Amino acid sequence: MRKLIVLLVVLIIILGLSNAVALYSPNLLSLIGKGQIPLQQTNSGGNQVIKVVSEESVTVDIVKKTGPSVITIAETLPQNQGNNSFDFGPFSIFGSPDQGQSQAPAQPQSIGSGFIVTSDGLIVTNKHVVSDTSGKYQVITSDGKKYDVQKIYRDPLNDVALIKIEPSQNNSEKLNPVTLGDSSHLQVGQFVVAIGTALGEFNNTVTTGVVSGLGRGITAGDQYAGFSEQLNNVIQTSAAINPGNSGGPLLNSSGQVIGVNTAVAQSGQNIGFALPINVIKDSINNFNKTGQFNRPYLGVAYTMISQDVATLNNTPEGAYIEQVVSSSPADSAGIKSGDIITKVDGKSVTDANDPLSQIIANKKVGDSITLELWRNGQTLSVKATLTTAPNQ
Repeated sequence: MRKLIVLLVVLIIILGLSNAVALYSPNLLSLIGKGQIPLQQTNSGGNQVIKVVSEESVTVDIVKKTGPSVITIAETLPQNQGNNSFDFGPFSIFGSPDQGQSQAPAQPQSIGSGFIVTSDGLIVTNKHVVSDTSGKYQVITSDGKKYDVQKIYRDPLNDVALIKIEPSQNNSEKLNPVTLGDSSHLQVGQFVVAIGTALGEFNNTVTTGVVSGLGRGITAGDQYAGFSEQLNNVIQTSAAINPGNSGGPLLNSSGQVIGVNTAVAQSGQNIGFALPINVIKDSINNFNKTGQFNRPYLGVAYTMISQDVATLNNTPEGAYIEQVVSSSPADSAGIKSGDIITKVDGKSVTDANDPLSQIIANKKVGDSITLELWRNGQTLSVKATLTTAPNQ
């Protein structure tokens, strides 16, 4: 008899718990089974309801919030010209068109992405997306409205460009700007979303991933056009980035832009790179002060020589000068192609921590700097006065 009473008590407890679960959420177990996690409880109409959030719903919310602010950039090109994926070493950046000589009728070709940062029509993209200084560009919004690009401001220091459109061109309301986040507190493993015009055709394509690495340094560009650029302190992400994604936003789980999608590793899967948004905010602040990018300028194209490479080639570590711009401060100082800049004002130029571009970026226009060079086994010291970078 005692055993029977105990059994009845146990059954009552079990039934009570089952009813309690059903009262809170009849589908709770099935939701958990689908990977959706209950976050909090709220009262609605006197009934207690469990709010359920998943990675899926987070992504949907981000796209709803930010998707209308992501745009496609098109350039008017001869009909038989297409997109060209740039290739320099292991990394590729996208967006610049093939400069052929066809006489076919001009047609707009989608070449990249961007995002709106002010309601009056200021848009951020990559500099390489709008690298053709003689080209005519057009912005296409997510709802299909088209705007002619009025002005382009290219940052000589970073792969960043600001383009300006006039919202009144289509008698439309003010544009919806994105919310800029803070890239200084990113953590490896955190969830991210990339939005852009994949392959120059599929606008507002959404991909997801994580922050795979921070503080990466890569060289990207076009080996055929002789263009290359050192990109430092970039974000590595597993979110799929394709041709046409360049200039689009990389977003955190709050829908804030924390990077600008820029490059992809050619030989790997899901290895993409984005410029940190704090770099872009610095560019915008610099632009807002003067209406242009007022950057210190030396006038060299270079490749960093790491310690390992230097040891193998019996040269010092530093910035190997590939090209000197005519009439630039470097040209006036007597710097030549083939020189290796090893120090600037006594500070070592190293591949790991202090690439030449970063050292120059910390200077001011008008500063006089002392450069230590290695040339044909000899060490030289020259002085150069930094000027304002020319418009590009």
